[in-house]
Amino acid sequence: MVGVIMGSSSDWEVMKHAVTMLEDFGVAYEARVISAHRMPQDMADYGAAAHGRGLRGICLLYTS
Repeated sequence: MVGVIMGSSSDWEVMKHAVTMLEDFGVAYEARVISAHRMPQDMADYGAAAHGRGLRGICLLYTS
């Protein structure tokens, strides 16, 4: 499973293409909005728990 992380819901326009590719290849994923700037502890918690939830990779969109 792959985690697809966006800083805001407006990032979906870019990340939906990554999700389409994951779906095309039959790769399970979870998509979340977690802002590293506004929610740093949530991002740290997500990363710390990722392996335990079965994630094998994380795709993160960072925009400044």
